[in-house]
Amino acid sequence: MLGLSDFRLLPAGSPPHRSNTFAPAEHRLAMLRLAVSGHPGFSVDDREVRRAGFSWMVDTLEEIRHEEGETPLLLLIGQDAANALDTWHEWQRLFDLAHLVIMRRPDSLVSYTGELLTQMQRRQAENFAQLKQAMAGFTLPLEVTQLDISSTAIRRQLAEGRSPGFLMPDSVIEYIRQHRLYV
Repeated sequence: MLGLSDFRLLPAGSPPHRSNTFAPAEHRLAMLRLAVSGHPGFSVDDREVRRAGFSWMVDTLEEIRHEEGETPLLLLIGQDAANALDTWHEWQRLFDLAHLVIMRRPDSLVSYTGELLTQMQRRQAENFAQLKQAMAGFTLPLEVTQLDISSTAIRRQLAEGRSPGFLMPDSVIEYIRQHRLYV
């Protein structure tokens, strides 16, 4: 639907909203690279892993905006993340740097409040074409098919010695086993 020519996946180096991660950033980066290998159109951007300190999305988007000039940028996030967007570092500046595409599963609950609600309502685009006409500033909800996949369930399967083979590429499963992650 989006027809993007440059789709970057950005693993967080040190995510500020999590007290811990289940694998070090360099392993998460390696697994993501394995997962997208052989899939043209997808690339892994490692800037947040290379950056010291917390991985603030506003810093990442500032860097990409500097590199891409006035090209429209889209930040795809899930509805749960969008509901808590006002807890992100300098969240209001995100709208100056990119459009927000909010992926919604059928059971997603929208729970914006306060200033976030005002911003989301004021910035809602009518369609994807509107995003192509400006470099940043709009939001667009995107209904996505719900898949029963969760990172918690995958880690549990791995810890129990079961294979999550139908949920991730074999190369990633082999990497996890080789490095004894999530056990």
